[in-house]
Amino acid sequence: MSELVKAAKVAFASTFSFYLKSHQFHWNVEGSDFYQYHKLFGKIYEEVYESIDDFAEKIRSMDSYMPGSYTRLSMLTMIEDETNLLNAEMMVTQLLEDNEKMIKILKMVYDTSERSREFGFSNFIAERLDAHRKHGWQLLSTLK
Repeated sequence: MSELVKAAKVAFASTFSFYLKSHQFHWNVEGSDFYQYHKLFGKIYEEVYESIDDFAEKIRSMDSYMPGSYTRLSMLTMIEDETNLLNAEMMVTQLLEDNEKMIKILKMVYDTSERSREFGFSNFIAERLDAHRKHGWQLLSTLK
């Protein structure tokens, strides 16, 4: 398996985990600012979810099969699972930290893709970087 495919699968699994965590926070947030947080987490998980199928298909187009089980995804992801119920501020803080991890992962995949001259995939990853930068700005602004 090529270096690019390996890196892409880690990024995919991390994206899936990031989506799942933001969706879990959307479902479970509570407090006086419930609606604001519920809506923020909803916008984030929806945007990330919309990228998942395209991400998988781009990896498949590199002639590689996709991890599809929780076990395999959990082996590849760089985003830690959250099993505790957090307060809203901790949810935002944790998602911001995870978003920063996503940016680092995606930058690494972008560089690998460029070295591999897979420019179409590089463009897709650049778009994902832009989306995560926006998520980071929104999460950070929420904490201030």
